[in-house]
Amino acid sequence: MDGGGRLSRSVGSLRPQADLKMAARGAGILLRERLAPLERSVSALKNRKAPEREPSTSKLVIFIERYVPRRVGIAATLLMLAGSVGFGVVKGEHVDEVVEAFMDTRNAAANAAGFRISSVILNGRKQLTQDEILAIGGINGRSSLLFVDAAAVRDKLKANPWIADANVLKLYPDRLQIDVTERTAFALWQEEGKLAVIADDGAVLENYVPSRFVKLPLVVGKGADAAAKDFIALLDRYPQVRAVTKAAIYVGERRWNLRLNDNLDIRLPENDVGNALAMLSKLDRDDRLFSRDIVAIDMRLPDRLTVRLSEEAAKAREEQFKAQDKAKKKAGAA
Repeated sequence: MDGGGRLSRSVGSLRPQADLKMAARGAGILLRERLAPLERSVSALKNRKAPEREPSTSKLVIFIERYVPRRVGIAATLLMLAGSVGFGVVKGEHVDEVVEAFMDTRNAAANAAGFRISSVILNGRKQLTQDEILAIGGINGRSSLLFVDAAAVRDKLKANPWIADANVLKLYPDRLQIDVTERTAFALWQEEGKLAVIADDGAVLENYVPSRFVKLPLVVGKGADAAAKDFIALLDRYPQVRAVTKAAIYVGERRWNLRLNDNLDIRLPENDVGNALAMLSKLDRDDRLFSRDIVAIDMRLPDRLTVRLSEEAAKAREEQFKAQDKAKKKAGAA
């Protein structure tokens, strides 16, 4: 029958599918053989019991395990990390930078909330500029009114020698008022060859002399800064002496000498200085004392006034006396 031929073709057409099934079955068997050791290892790990720890004999460890919550260890670790970071900041001398960054961030947040300083009312300023006063108080463009410490700003301002007193007011939400009382330049003070500008209370305002202060009265010597106010007030009562005085020199922190414009030195007494100045005024008015050829006047003794002539004047006076003696001798011989 020709049906055998058809059967033969049918079997031939199914053979490739049977081969594929056999190959897949063989691969599965091979894969299971290769993975068998891994499966046994995983199974062993699952079935293995955790080893029992031997009980600790340390009382501290027993106390911690029994009473301290488990998450405390995490907190302690975080605390140690924070401490390490803090130690690194301090050791590396970055504290100021970290604090400044924190303050800038804080101020930026407050400024964004509407507390930026938009205007500053400044009263009492004379010598210092507004920028100088704000810089002294630590106020800058990043400062927020919310975090301005008025007491701290006031202390910073009062620490400046030019500012005798200050008051700081925060006017919410965005205004700052600063009232200052400035010191006034009173005199120039010289000690050990160094010049400074001082106030009437002796506070040193500048350690150099700006050109606008060169005509201030000059006081010299240790302690002259503190004693200058009373002495110059007394000297001002005698304008004839005051007008020709170049410097007042404090001697031994107890009495004054005057150096006049022509380098005439006047040694004043320790006490009753007013009467000595009055006498000088009268002598100059009546006898033109300050125009004489003299280099020093000593008034330290209460009952006398000693005058020292210049070398030229002393020599001329000596020759005058000699001439008078010769004239007397000739007159006696005649």
